[in-house]
Amino acid sequence: MLILADAFEQLLDSPAPVIALGTIVAVVAIVAGSATKIVRSQGRERTRREIAAYVAEGSIDPDKAIEMLKAGEKGQDH
Repeated sequence: MLILADAFEQLLDSPAPVIALGTIVAVVAIVAGSATKIVRSQGRERTRREIAAYVAEGSIDPDKAIEMLKAGEKGQDH
């Protein structure tokens, strides 16, 4: 076990592995954040299209559709 601890200590003596690990963590965080935004955007667009289809077929009133779309916006008090 002491050999592993010595190897780990030698690894951290150089700044390169620490910088590489930090860069990897940053890239993964950026990619995950971007993927989350894409999924949310796609879901929001799908909902808008479904509501538009209901309005087009006359299932819901256009005013009700506007209310439904505004209900999901940020900053709205419910």
